[in-house]
Amino acid sequence: MSATKGQSWLWSMRHPAAWRALMFGLLLLPGAVSAEEPAAAALQPRNEALKPGEILTYEISWSDFVTAGNAVMEINEETLPNGTTVLKFTATTHSVGLVDKFYRVNDRLESFFDPAIMQSLKFSLNERHGKKKRRRELVFDHANKTVVTKLNDDPPATVQVPDQVQDALSSLYYLRTRDDFIVGKAITIQVHDSGKNWSVEVQVLGREKVKTPAGTFAAIKVRTFPKYEGVFMNKGEIFIWLTDDNRKVPVLMKSTISIGSIVSTLTKMEPGREAPIPE
Repeated sequence: MSATKGQSWLWSMRHPAAWRALMFGLLLLPGAVSAEEPAAAALQPRNEALKPGEILTYEISWSDFVTAGNAVMEINEETLPNGTTVLKFTATTHSVGLVDKFYRVNDRLESFFDPAIMQSLKFSLNERHGKKKRRRELVFDHANKTVVTKLNDDPPATVQVPDQVQDALSSLYYLRTRDDFIVGKAITIQVHDSGKNWSVEVQVLGREKVKTPAGTFAAIKVRTFPKYEGVFMNKGEIFIWLTDDNRKVPVLMKSTISIGSIVSTLTKMEPGREAPIPE
């Protein structure tokens, strides 16, 4: 590796924007536009796409050149104190190798998702980037169309949210339940993150074969529309390849940054079991 290239990839891994690109729940956000713009009518989602016990493991690299970290996405069942059965989505990211030595990253996102209404009830983020730590929590009240948000030890704030809103992590899982992937069309998802509401536009580009360590897949390629720069602070694009079946498993994800790209490749998949049927 040349000195210049080595400095470039190390800088990219130390940059907080690069690591935000690795957190799967935030992958959709750079495609967001103002929540005031009307969203297209959604088709009925398919709950069978989300199976408790599913574990997806990814290798994270810079420009397919340097391995920077590993990520794991999991679906589990949990019962809330009121007796409601929900799906708990968890995404964790850990740096490895030289990146871990010079700029350790440990991130964990959790989302509690009610399959009866296909919406997030609660979201939490705990992240460590080098010496910096941050905690964020969201609690949704869909009946009153509000969310209570808290950052670190700051006082909580209440914000109005639109109908059918998702958090940053549940938005990716919700996308998997959609059955209207039509080339040339866009899917719009309402997302609340960082105190703001966004209408996320996901464009369907086409169908391709994708080869990964976990296997070769027929996949649907989508792209988030690059209008919102709040997460990455650049004008890069996000591409996601989802299996072309009723599961829509993300097998490959690429995010362009100023000096290359961040690539997340599926290396292992445990399919899980049938999801609970909402009453």
